[in-house]
Amino acid sequence: MRRQASELVKRLWEQIMVLPDSNVLKLIQETQVFHDAAKIGNVEFLTLLTHSYPDLIWKVNLNKYSIFHVAVINRQEKVFSLIYQIGAIKDLITLYKDKKGNNILHLAGKLAPPSRLNIVSGAALQMQRELLWFKEVEKIVSHSLFDMKNDDHKTPRELFSEEHKNLREDGEEWMKETASSCMVVATLIATVAFAAAFTVPGGNNGTGTPVFLKNRWFTVFVISDAVAMFSSTTSIMMFLSILTSRYTEDDFLFSLPAKLMVGLVSLFASIVCVVLTFSATFFLVYNEEKQGPLPRLLATLAWLPITIYAVLNYRLWIALIHSTCWPAMVMFQPRKHRLY
Repeated sequence: MRRQASELVKRLWEQIMVLPDSNVLKLIQETQVFHDAAKIGNVEFLTLLTHSYPDLIWKVNLNKYSIFHVAVINRQEKVFSLIYQIGAIKDLITLYKDKKGNNILHLAGKLAPPSRLNIVSGAALQMQRELLWFKEVEKIVSHSLFDMKNDDHKTPRELFSEEHKNLREDGEEWMKETASSCMVVATLIATVAFAAAFTVPGGNNGTGTPVFLKNRWFTVFVISDAVAMFSSTTSIMMFLSILTSRYTEDDFLFSLPAKLMVGLVSLFASIVCVVLTFSATFFLVYNEEKQGPLPRLLATLAWLPITIYAVLNYRLWIALIHSTCWPAMVMFQPRKHRLY
């Protein structure tokens, strides 16, 4: 459907191009179609127009916003990334101010529309995304705009703090609740792994040596139990550091998401290793008793909760990895569409 819509736009534009240039520019200006395309992130349509009329990037709408200002307000990173193609011209366009004295950095400091804010789950990741936008806009504007005040006598950073106060508080609450819940699970796993280390399957012989010491499944049992212990302990430390964090705005940019990502990964590793320990125990004990397919069946069923856990949480993991490991590269990477 997207390809068909793009083809339809091209055919319609071919018909419009038959009109005199003055009529076409008047049509674009009156309908505000150029800025509407920036609002919804229609990069294909924007580049189609600028190929024919390059001067359109200088045009502003009724609120004195260029397409890049509109992109910042509506958090359309595909449109905003086009600003890196215009060279030194961006230094002039970023100087535009609206009717209330807001420059483009002020607009980045405002809260994103709900439709764009909710494309990531969790208030903490939403706060991180807002900070990424603010930092990215900071890179392209002159330092004089950092301390410029609008008509309400607020700098961009002051406006950001005011607009995102509730989101920061929600992010703090979301982080603490998530860390608390996960730390309970990690503590239980650490307790089980610690106890299993001293209650080996099959018991010991008269000299204290484990009965199944030379069995390969005993090696799997020992290694997986040790890894479960270490990874669950790491997870507890990560979640504890989240609970004791200061929760400043900049903490949401990298520190808190990175701690949450490490905590969740180590927690998942500990769960996998505990199940592996459980499976190894079944193979050790019941294989000796010639129980047929029973050990394999129970070991297979033990992996079912891990699969369910992974399926239910993979989107959160992907969001954390993308937003923490290479956030700006993913969001604002150069696109294939060219303005000229």
